[in-house]
Amino acid sequence: MTSRWTTADIPSQAGRTAVVTGATSGLGLVTARELAAAGARVVLAVRDTGRGAAVAAGLAGDVEVRRLDLADLASVRAFAEAWRGPLDVLVNNAGIMMVPAGRTADGFELQFGTNHLGPFALTNLLLPQVTDRVVTVASGAHRMGEISLDDPNWERRRYSPERAYGQSKLANLLFTLELQRRLTAAGSPVRALAAHPGWSATNLQSRTGNRAKDGVMAVGNRLLAMDAEQGALPLLFAATADLPGGSYTGPDGPLEMRGYPTLVGRSRAASDLATAARLWTASAELTGTDVPTTLGAASR
Repeated sequence: MTSRWTTADIPSQAGRTAVVTGATSGLGLVTARELAAAGARVVLAVRDTGRGAAVAAGLAGDVEVRRLDLADLASVRAFAEAWRGPLDVLVNNAGIMMVPAGRTADGFELQFGTNHLGPFALTNLLLPQVTDRVVTVASGAHRMGEISLDDPNWERRRYSPERAYGQSKLANLLFTLELQRRLTAAGSPVRALAAHPGWSATNLQSRTGNRAKDGVMAVGNRLLAMDAEQGALPLLFAATADLPGGSYTGPDGPLEMRGYPTLVGRSRAASDLATAARLWTASAELTGTDVPTTLGAASR
């Protein structure tokens, strides 16, 4: 490994299968492209299969498209039920950021449902087939997040796009923490990791529904952000490097905004084992999914 990890350091992925959610643009597209270029069979799990097919046509390697809408648990279940064979790497990349108040098909707050509950359910349903690792994309914004287990779906609180996003990203890290604990307890070799891209210029930042906020984001993207190729490196690092379960990767520059992939720290709230366990229980109840009881035997 070089001192500055790049796509040149990705080991051969020949014979491996990866699912990348939200792979039609931005970080997901770059992640899928580089995994395929390294020899993996890559499934683009996307809401718009027409757009996915157009993207796949421009990628080299073994690439296919399947429909997945993380804001609809019926879609999540259909994707998992149709899966056959081993899955080496699941990259939970798809997400939304600081959007106006909304609800998923199942009535969950849109950011919590799309960014956490959808990936939570997808991971649990696919876990018997996962052979190597689950990578979930978090954010430095987890540091402004607070988990409200009494009101995770913002039914009694005044909605804040920023705080709701922070909650969903904190949930991603707590999910990874508790998933790794459960995998270890089951004697499974599967690893749970998280990654964040720093400040990367993607279309994620242009969906706030507020012209002023979108304008500020656009200026920041031009002046401060990395491009998607650089921003995807921590995801690819987490997906392919030999890292311990529970690792969190991000850029190595100031404030983890820019740079090359490295292991990074997390907030105290994101390291709270008790909250992670309670969030897991609540998420399992909301989604009707949980780690299979046969996990330990199935994943060896």
